[in-house]
Amino acid sequence: MPINVLMPALSPTMTEGALVKWHKSEGDRISAGDMIAEVETDKATVEIEAVEEGTLGKIVVPEGTKGVQVNTVIAIILEEGEDASALEAAAAAEPAPPPAAKPPSETPAAGIPTPASASAPPMPGPPSPDRGGRLFASPLARRVAQQAGLDLARVTGTGPHGRIVKRDIDGALAKPLAPALPALVAEAPGVPAYREVPLSSMRKAIARRLVEAKREAPHIYLTIDCEIDELLKVRAELNQRAGQDGDADYKISINDFVIRAAALALMKVPAANASWSEEAIRQYESVDISVAVAVAGGLITPIIRNAERKGLAAISNEIRELAPRAREGKLRPEEFQGGTFTVSNLGMYGIREFAAILNPPQGCILAVGAGQERPVVKDGALAAATVMTCTLSADHRVVDGAVGAEFLAAFKRLIEDPLTMLL
Repeated sequence: MPINVLMPALSPTMTEGALVKWHKSEGDRISAGDMIAEVETDKATVEIEAVEEGTLGKIVVPEGTKGVQVNTVIAIILEEGEDASALEAAAAAEPAPPPAAKPPSETPAAGIPTPASASAPPMPGPPSPDRGGRLFASPLARRVAQQAGLDLARVTGTGPHGRIVKRDIDGALAKPLAPALPALVAEAPGVPAYREVPLSSMRKAIARRLVEAKREAPHIYLTIDCEIDELLKVRAELNQRAGQDGDADYKISINDFVIRAAALALMKVPAANASWSEEAIRQYESVDISVAVAVAGGLITPIIRNAERKGLAAISNEIRELAPRAREGKLRPEEFQGGTFTVSNLGMYGIREFAAILNPPQGCILAVGAGQERPVVKDGALAAATVMTCTLSADHRVVDGAVGAEFLAAFKRLIEDPLTMLL
């Protein structure tokens, strides 16, 4: 009987996605493992891999369709020996995609996500409309243009057959263009004109999750100051040795020390490495640290798995590999889904301190400020020290004030005596 290909749930919170492109056409032969379509979620673009063999009998949802609900039938595959007559029965059994949103499902669809492949080498050509009057554009180019509020019709493609690729978007954004959306004149006197910036899928997801976190989780905030002069010395020595040793390939940042210290502190205070469920508090055996990375239109949190088992160099190299792919939207779902604890560092922007909103369902997030030279009192005398302020936001249902304070105390000891992180 015909096999329904469903819009997959690529994350626990995904309720809908955009069907960016079909790699197969109706009538094409499909083998298990073939890439059949590209789907864009609120975090990344992934390709759907066929797990069944047959012939693509019908494309139910055309490419370019946004807001496709999870578990909606997007295509029908005919098995060996079946013909078009089998599609009529399948169409009667499966109505068109419903308008109402369905909750996310963990049931696997007829496709599984794999990383989106890179676009083909550039072959300049004239702009050419895609099927349905759309312009040819790569998924990454569409996403960057959408997040920047850039109309694709204003961009000339230099990719294969006039396809618009990311470098075309970058070039268009570098030029002074007329606003994509005209300024709207205020109806009431004294109200300034404004532009409406369309909400991207990522911004909608961020808004939904932040509202959920603040509404559902009672936040408690704990702040501590850490002196990092010794850490800066150790960091400089390690990076200098990396330059002298031809086999060494790392450049350790302050944030790498923060991640390492947080992971070790969570092993000392496992009650803080936890999350809330309606049935129980879940305390995790490993420390999977989500690291907030700013991207166009929002942020994403690639994960350092088993961070408690990794040294500074390993953490540094992993972040250096994950962060660029996060900004390009090329992370695999398993690289940004999950995590037991989050680190958000705004020190590079000169922010002294801030309080972050929890990343549900995690029980804690650590907000890290800039290291600044400040006056401190040592042995009854005034002195200067480089101080970094860190604020722990915790779900009070999971982490009590005493547990949060115990974690911060362990974190502070590690940060102020960084050699202990190397043991």
